[in-house]
Amino acid sequence: MQQDDWIELDGAEGEGGGQVLRTALTLSMITGIPFRMERIRAKRSKPGLLRQHLTAVQAAKAISGASVVGDVVGSAELSFAPGAIRGGEYRFAIGTAGSCTLVLQTVLPALWFADGASTVAVSGGTHNRAAPPADFLTEVWQPLLARMGVQQALALQRHGFYPAGGGEMTASVTPIAMLQPISLIERGALQGMLAEARVAGVPGQVARREVERVSGQIAYVDGRVRELSAKEGPGNVLLLTVRHDNLTELFSGFGEKGVSAEAVADQAAREARHYLQSTAAVGEYLADQLLLPMALAGGGSFTAVTASSHLLTNMAVIEKFLPVAFEQTALADGGVQVSVS
Repeated sequence: MQQDDWIELDGAEGEGGGQVLRTALTLSMITGIPFRMERIRAKRSKPGLLRQHLTAVQAAKAISGASVVGDVVGSAELSFAPGAIRGGEYRFAIGTAGSCTLVLQTVLPALWFADGASTVAVSGGTHNRAAPPADFLTEVWQPLLARMGVQQALALQRHGFYPAGGGEMTASVTPIAMLQPISLIERGALQGMLAEARVAGVPGQVARREVERVSGQIAYVDGRVRELSAKEGPGNVLLLTVRHDNLTELFSGFGEKGVSAEAVADQAAREARHYLQSTAAVGEYLADQLLLPMALAGGGSFTAVTASSHLLTNMAVIEKFLPVAFEQTALADGGVQVSVS
């Protein structure tokens, strides 16, 4: 590659977190365009590559035979020049409670266009505050991708909570020729809501208090307590699933030392209420995760409760790699409609 063929990225632009790197890795593999990034995660309290970001880089390197410079913990700069995307059997270990889901979301879109089928296993954290929980991928993200033509299956094999980690997610992927656009303008009629509190190595009373608290704040919520093996803990998560005709959304709260069960429940309930009170089809985090597949499909649209800094930063990175444009239209209730063309 000539010097001019490289895309130069500033990791401190916009939201300034790990999403810039993950999106760049994914699109670099798919397009074959190399990139250089400086000031990686510059706006975070611990800037540079953490274990989960390094694992995403190493995973991308493995499946695309990339030439990489700067792939060490703490690095603030990275050069990534991909080769061909190769199907196969892959296993990646983060080694901390860093997010399995974010590593999977980095490499799976590339494997949609690999030269053969793939299986991927990632071990680390599956349920932690700074990333979508495993259930978000299996219950929310995956069904929408299937409607776009993606042929993959995701499974949570073992829970891994912060700070111990030790969880695992697996995926199997069959390559596709192209993605189909999808439109998510209206969520449709409400089908039901479920608040499920899970505990591992934590008293069951904690989970029951969380379910009771949510039930007191949101009407018509079914409650469920699930006690996991203590070997999967210690840990606690509250998952609030909202099912409508056209899609499912999921909101979560995570237990941690010094935080009451009620505070965990309040976090999930607050996000769910904000979504339910809007007219938008998708929540803040799902909006961000729909951008890349829609851009790869060359079209699509959705309404979201807000245009977060995460969303806007992701748009800017995608537009550097793909010949697409995003149009935003403000909605009367404070939300936004995003269209890809």
